[in-house]
Amino acid sequence: MEIVPVAYDHPDAVKLNDQVQLEYVERYGGGDDTPLDPAHFAPPRGLYLIAYDTDGEPVATGGWRAMERDSEGGVGYADGDAELKRMFVIPRARGLGLARRILALLETDAREAGRARMVLETGDKQPEAMSLYVSSGYEPVPAGRKFGYYREYDSSRCFTKPLRCR
Repeated sequence: MEIVPVAYDHPDAVKLNDQVQLEYVERYGGGDDTPLDPAHFAPPRGLYLIAYDTDGEPVATGGWRAMERDSEGGVGYADGDAELKRMFVIPRARGLGLARRILALLETDAREAGRARMVLETGDKQPEAMSLYVSSGYEPVPAGRKFGYYREYDSSRCFTKPLRCR
């Protein structure tokens, strides 16, 4: 497997984003409407990665974007946050450790970009995602301190992890 940076609007990224949207429809009855722009993932204020299998097929994605206290209404974000977005592995490539590898690369890049904390929002119908995050050192955020587009939904689950040494 090869993991490479690409633009968020790269054709392979669009292909995998379409697939993750279908998975959201299956799990939640609708896609993710979080406003995302390719510029959000442009270095040094973000990064978007795709993993390719040995045949050159895109099989996994993930990205981070810089967020600040006044981002997206300012609810729950802090200055120096890096928000994890679009972590996804196609079904046939699950169980190979790709999500964990992408997550580690994104954390390292965000840390090197000066970000203080990684934050993410997922849903209660994605237990495998929540398990990955908890096993990678992420802490759940209490309901009254959630952030993100779906922060007011009961099914929304938010997590944080410090990126700087304490």
